[in-house]
Amino acid sequence: MYSYTPTGVCSQQILFDLDGSVIKHVRFIGGCPGNLQGISRLVEGMDAAEAIKRLEGIQCGGKPTSCPDQFAQALKQALASN
Repeated sequence: MYSYTPTGVCSQQILFDLDGSVIKHVRFIGGCPGNLQGISRLVEGMDAAEAIKRLEGIQCGGKPTSCPDQFAQALKQALASN
């Protein structure tokens, strides 16, 4: 289980597993529950590189980042540690 502490967003923690490079069991702590549950369900079973490609750079309001962008950063960190 990977744990990532996002910065600049409402969510406080992102928890997820990787099976090789396939995303499993995504859970966001804090943030917008419906949106983050939707993101979690959409990316589960997806290859991490594909999720990074789709999520990286998304902004929230006037912020330079978002929960999806922070998840992309978490995935990049997890892949780099393998």
